[in-house]
Amino acid sequence: MRKTIVLIVLMLGAVVLRAVPVLARTPSPENAQVYFIWPSDGMTVHHAFWVRMGLRNMGVAPKGTDIAKTGHHHVLIDTDLPENMAQAVPSDRNHLHFGAGETEARIELPPGSHTLQLLLADKDHIPHDPPIYSKKITVTVK
Repeated sequence: MRKTIVLIVLMLGAVVLRAVPVLARTPSPENAQVYFIWPSDGMTVHHAFWVRMGLRNMGVAPKGTDIAKTGHHHVLIDTDLPENMAQAVPSDRNHLHFGAGETEARIELPPGSHTLQLLLADKDHIPHDPPIYSKKITVTVK
């Protein structure tokens, strides 16, 4: 009886997994680049400062926009790139989403040293394949 229940659970699990669509990652051009226009690495900034985000060889489009070679910005604060690039970028205080297509934003951080990194993502907040991200910079907030 126990083996039968385990077998039924396994079979139901397989059926559910087949029913869940697998999102293919959006391809990125090999020459695409995302970068900080401002601030630059090593700068000292006030607790509230503007971040200006740049993008080369791609376009910026709001979340949900399904146009080839476009995406929207995410600013990663005091964290590393996501381990699983096939999943949507988290949305929390360390992962700021700019899904309206913003290329600049005012950010407020507490005093101290902070790292910032840009990560571009597609219409579903999933990083492109290959992922497009900036080098990590450090700013000091006074």
